[in-house]
Amino acid sequence: QVQLQESGPGLVKPSQTLSLTCTVSGGSITMLNSYWNWIRQAPGKGLEWMGAISYSGSTYYSPSLKSRTSISRDTSKNRFTLQLTSVTPEDTAVYYCARVFAADRTETTTIATLKSLLGRRQGSWGQGTQVTVSP
Repeated sequence: QVQLQESGPGLVKPSQTLSLTCTVSGGSITMLNSYWNWIRQAPGKGLEWMGAISYSGSTYYSPSLKSRTSISRDTSKNRFTLQLTSVTPEDTAVYYCARVFAADRTETTTIATLKSLLGRRQGSWGQGTQVTVSP
């Protein structure tokens, strides 16, 4: 059974870059049709899908975060990484990584599918890691 574990700093200063890593065990991040996602939940708010990297290395980003977000992977270590630049206190949230499966489609359809699945908490999720942005 696949397991995902988020890691990274719990406290980041405003204007800095947040970097989080999701280490995967029990399943390869290159598994056909697998999509590896970052999602966050700010206090008192719902789940927000941030972006994903596919089994083939293609990346997908939320339009609202695209200018500040980068997702990459290290297949040799079976892990993927989120970088969020120019953070503000509004980026304070619990950050999750998650895996879902989806067929290959256009970028727009893929993003809609990932949002739908993850919004319903489908797939396999890490336990989440709290990140606070504060001076």
